[in-house]
Amino acid sequence: MARTRSELADALATLRSASSRVALVPTMGAMHEGHRALVARAAELADAVVVSIFLNPLQFAPGEDLGKYPKTFASDLELCRAEGVAVVFAPTPDVVYPAGEPLVRVAAGPLGAVLEGASRPGHFDGVLTVVAKLFGLVGPDVAVFGEKDAQQFALVAQMVRDLDMPVAIEAVPIVRTAAGLALSSRNIYLDAPAAAAALALVGAVRAAVSAGSGGAAADQVLSAARAVLAAEAHIEVDYCVLVDRETFDDLPSGARTGLLLVAARVGTTRLIDNGVVELRASVEKSEAWS
Repeated sequence: MARTRSELADALATLRSASSRVALVPTMGAMHEGHRALVARAAELADAVVVSIFLNPLQFAPGEDLGKYPKTFASDLELCRAEGVAVVFAPTPDVVYPAGEPLVRVAAGPLGAVLEGASRPGHFDGVLTVVAKLFGLVGPDVAVFGEKDAQQFALVAQMVRDLDMPVAIEAVPIVRTAAGLALSSRNIYLDAPAAAAALALVGAVRAAVSAGSGGAAADQVLSAARAVLAAEAHIEVDYCVLVDRETFDDLPSGARTGLLLVAARVGTTRLIDNGVVELRASVEKSEAWS
């Protein structure tokens, strides 16, 4: 395990002498089976896997759950050991940001200001800044992210393209519980009634997918998803939208594929989910529901 920059550099030098290709899996800890899937995919793509465990303060706004974010370091290390991770990089904030909060940051741009970006201003600037720093510190050939954070993945991919970063970006499908709830480190906050209420998110995604495959237009797809959310009294919906999978803009007329994105609070816990919707009918422009 590496805690400091010098320890990481030594570990990477050893890796590079024995491995031709290195994969990075960035995490904030509180690892679960979704993270295990990321690590497993990384191992398929590279000779050695580096996992970072770093609770990045830049991506938390005042009043968010930075202070109480789940910390399960011992079990995180055990998961990494079980999956054959070559290096765990677990720095403290002063290692990642030795001069304090950085004066120069990566700006997420227009895509970073909508949906999750609108609900959590500055969040994606913090995400991209730490991802860029991790790319610089680790120098991976490939980095693996989960599809649950669809907007985050799109922004990381955009950053890599725009800034010519020599890193391949790989997405891994959402891992779910048997009931369908998307795995998240924040699920630990949910008691049994809240976990049951949270299933409305995947219910909305499934309703949208079903409506689309049945020939519904975009407005009907959204109505089907929103009806599921409206029927659950114990959640507070932030947004439920159907967007272009690449741009996250409204779907153009005649589009045949869209991405249903939903965010909601269950008690004090904010959760997100998404799913690809195949459309067989004409697409009509729709506005976000908030």
